[in-house]
Amino acid sequence: MTTAALTFYSFPLSGHAHRVALMLSLLDVAHRRVDVDLRQAEQKRPEFLAMNVFGQVPVIDDDGVVVADSNAILVYLAKRYGGGAWLPEDPVGAARVQRWLSVAAGPLANGPAAARLVTVFGASYDVNATLARAHGLLGVMDSELGQRDFLADSAPTIADIACYAYVAHAPEGNVSLADYPHVRAWLARIESLPRFVPMASTPAGLLAA
Repeated sequence: MTTAALTFYSFPLSGHAHRVALMLSLLDVAHRRVDVDLRQAEQKRPEFLAMNVFGQVPVIDDDGVVVADSNAILVYLAKRYGGGAWLPEDPVGAARVQRWLSVAAGPLANGPAAARLVTVFGASYDVNATLARAHGLLGVMDSELGQRDFLADSAPTIADIACYAYVAHAPEGNVSLADYPHVRAWLARIESLPRFVPMASTPAGLLAA
């Protein structure tokens, strides 16, 4: 395990924060986690805004190097601690990863993640449109994962880490994964990685009692 003095500012129910938690665990990076109470708007306090002007988790402080935004943090951790295993250096491989980081920031955020925001946090999105976007994305992912084991390559990359949590927790937003066998198999492959850590489930949507 590394001995870096890394502090990770998190929120337990955030899929964005879970990306970082999972990457830190997979890379076996020693760190201290500080949970930010979003319900109390701690992310909007001056001391937090000094680290991230957008007032969002996650943020890391790696011995004075402050990085905000989950996907940016994944790139940093892969470059700093991954030894080239999680982010290809070649142009084609790097582009394939970037494609899925863009998906994570766009279609995934506006589909499965948004659907979960409705049921778990009471967000006022158009439910039908959100569900349609979620299933549209899952259909594309299922097709692509029918051709290879992971999103961008034959081995896992930060692309998979960026997309995992909100797909795995899509049922919390009333998005069933029943029709996407390749997606379910991909989730199982991620979950079988050494030092995998799950995100806490919420009894909402299809998981409601």
